[in-house]
Formats: sequence, structure tokens, C-alpha cells
Amino acid sequence: MKSKNRGIVIALMVAMFLAAVEGTVVTTAIPTIVKDLNGFELISWVFSAYLLTSAISTPIYGKLSDLYGRKNVLSIGIAIFIVGSCLCGISQSMYQLIASRGIQGLGAGAIFTITYTIVGDIFTAKESTRIQGGISTVWGIASLAGPFLGGFLIENISWNWIFFINLPFGIISIVLLQKNLIETVERKKHKIDYVGTLLFSFAIITFLLGSLSGGKMKTVISIAVTIVLLVLFYYVEKKAEEPIIPFDIFTKTSNIVNAISFLASGILIGAEVYMPLYMQNVLGFGPTISGISMAPMSISWLLSSFVLSKAIPKYGKKIVVGTANLILLISCVFLATLSIESPLQLVVVYGFIMGFGFGGAFTTLTIVVQESVGYNKRGAATAVNSLVRTLGQTIAVSVFGTILNMYIVKYFNNLGISGIKPSNLYSSSISSNSLSILQVKLSLNSGLHEVFVAMIIIAIVSLALSFMFDAKSKKNLCKV
Repeated sequence: MKSKNRGIVIALMVAMFLAAVEGTVVTTAIPTIVKDLNGFELISWVFSAYLLTSAISTPIYGKLSDLYGRKNVLSIGIAIFIVGSCLCGISQSMYQLIASRGIQGLGAGAIFTITYTIVGDIFTAKESTRIQGGISTVWGIASLAGPFLGGFLIENISWNWIFFINLPFGIISIVLLQKNLIETVERKKHKIDYVGTLLFSFAIITFLLGSLSGGKMKTVISIAVTIVLLVLFYYVEKKAEEPIIPFDIFTKTSNIVNAISFLASGILIGAEVYMPLYMQNVLGFGPTISGISMAPMSISWLLSSFVLSKAIPKYGKKIVVGTANLILLISCVFLATLSIESPLQLVVVYGFIMGFGFGGAFTTLTIVVQESVGYNKRGAATAVNSLVRTLGQTIAVSVFGTILNMYIVKYFNNLGISGIKPSNLYSSSISSNSLSILQVKLSLNSGLHEVFVAMIIIAIVSLALSFMFDAKSKKNLCKV
């Protein structure tokens, strides 16, 4: 590998570490945060706000990177991310934390999209598999380092400090990108698609807020308004000189790939949010132990990425994606068997198995999307794929949160105990009454079981779709 390319890969790995550490630390810390801020019912919004703003910004970053270059747009995104992280660190209420997470999401929209776009720009399809595997190493490192550092800060200082660790990594990322990534951007006046951007943003906001707020009437109204906005968006984009989302990037293959990405991302957020919740609030382990227990998932994700470099040429992308989805289905079935007496080792093994599925699915699907277009549309195509992943996580975490809350209440209602809600499950007034710790654990396990069952259903649909696409790609890649 050329020294220039090696420097770029290092820069991208540091940038990815920024987002990876944030993910491992927050999912590890969230049970402690919601206990401290007495906001158990708002647990899904901590993730939904982040994913919502990330979803809105993703296609915008993708198009801007096509027009103005990857380096500067990614650097701006990282800067926004670390500002949001600092605001999260000084939050004193759940609502402040949720708002700050929204700012974090605005920056995160650039990191995953442009990082993988740069890999597609510089390396061939065969090399991209290996490089993406190398970048995935970051997840394994972050999964090991994040829980140790986060657990130490939570148990010895305060959970607020877990967000400040993003600051040095963000600064290092920007410096490395500016120093190593040299790209030639044609200097010409671009006509930004402002109307299309606004219509698309309002459509996504309307749909997600309607989905997250709950209530049948609100959901129906939000869907109706979203459809109207998307129709207007379609006609605006057809006439735009430089549309934010070129419609010719959508093919039968890309549509199926995006659908699988949507579903697999829902399973991913379910695992990342509710497995630590199970380990801490049901099994009774601390944040550090539960965080470390999630590390094997990232390690197997990494291992699968390396295996793919040999498996894809031999068996084809279709078989690899199908096998990965089958592994996800099996692991979801395993999660649904967990009880309040299950040993921690089982959770670790199930997560390790699930990691192979995620690595096989996401890595291969990213390659298929990038191979389907040329350089000048690769940013938009990758951004759309990142967008549907974000939408999958946003909608899934909302649905899972509703399921969890509903079955917690249902558990106590079946026992004839009224007045118990997820928001006051750990309050002192409830604890001082006849409610025992065992009953709290059983109620949580009841809700989590239903969440894992929902993940099984999603995995079945994803597996069915994985055998419907043709992964033949266009050989039209352009190099920087």
C-alpha cells in the first residue's frame, strides 16, 4: 500500500474510532443515565434523537461531498459531532441530553457515509473488502477500550464525562484528514438543491416524529403528510440540475440491498441497546462488565470482514448476504431464550455469533451499493444506503421501546399491581412499597423477551429478501 493511502486509512480509522467509542460507551452507560435522570420511559429518545438528525443530514453530506470533496465535508461533520458531545457531557436532564444527542447526530451523518465513500474512491472492490475489514478493527478496539474507560468514569466520577472522550479523537481525526487526504475538486459554481433538501428533510422529520410520538391518529397524519412531501420532492428532483438524490442510483438490486440494510440495522440497534440493558438491569452486572461482554460481537464482526475477502469471490455476494442473515436469525432466536437466571457466558456467545452476521451483511451490502454507480454518484448512493440504515435504527428503537414499556406495564397488571410505569420503576416511592427487586427484573425480562421476538420477525423478512437480488455490478468505477 502506498504511504499516502496508508495515511488516509489511518485517518479514517481514527475518525471511525470516534463514532465507535461513542456507540460502545453510550449503550453501556444508558442504564445508569436513565436511572440517574429518572427517565426510563425516554430511553429510546436518547437514541432516536441522534438517529433522526443523522438520517436528515446523511444524504446532504453525501451530495456535498460529491460537489465539494470528501475531506472538508467530513471534517465539518466531525467538528459538529464533538460540539454535540461536549453539550451531552454538560447535560443535567434527559431533555437536555436528548437535544444534545440531536446535535451529535448532525455530525455523525458525515462520519459513516463519507468514510466508506473515501474507501470506495481510492481502492478497488477487492481491496475495499480488506480495507473495510481493517477499519472494522476499530470496532473491536473501541468495544474493549470504551467499556473500560466508560465504566471507570461512570463508577468513579460521573456518566457525564463519557462524552468528553470524543473531543481528543475528533481533533486528531480532523488533523489527520487535512494532512493526508489530497483530492482534486473541480472548482466550479454548483447549484445547490435547496428546495429538494428542505422537502426531503421535512418529510423525514415528519415521518420519524410521527412514528416516535405514538398514537394511531398522529401516525396516520404523519404518514399522509410524508407522502405528500415525498411526491413534491420527486417532482422537484426530476427538474433539479444537481439533485440531492439522483433517482438513477435506484435499481432493483439497490432497492433490495437498501431494504435488507434497513432491517438488519433494526436488529443491530436492538442488540446494542437492549443486550446491555438485560445484562445490567436483569442479570445485575455493572456497566464495565456488560460493556466488555459486548466486545466479542465486534471481534467476530471484524473476523467476518477478513473472511469475506476470500468468501465473496468464491461464493458470490448473494450467498454471503444470505448466510449472514441466517446467522442473524439464529442469534435472535437464541436471545429470545434468555431468562433472569441465564449465565452471562450465554449472552457473550450469542453476541459473538450475531457479530458474524452483521459483518457479513453490512460489509457486503456496502460494496454492492458502491459498485453500482460511478465516482460522481458514489457519495449519494452510499449516503442513501446509510440513510436507510439510520431510518431502520430510528424506527426500530422506537418500536422496541414501545414494546418494552407496554410489556412492563402488562406484567404488573397481570399481577394486579397498578400504578407501575417504566418512568417510576426505580423510584424510591415504588421501592419502599411491596415491589421487590425480583419483580422489577421479571418485568424487564418479560419486555425484553418480546423485543427479541420482534427481532426474530425482522430477521426472517431480511433473510427472505437476501435471496431476491442479483449482485452483478457495473465495472465503471473511477479512481481519484
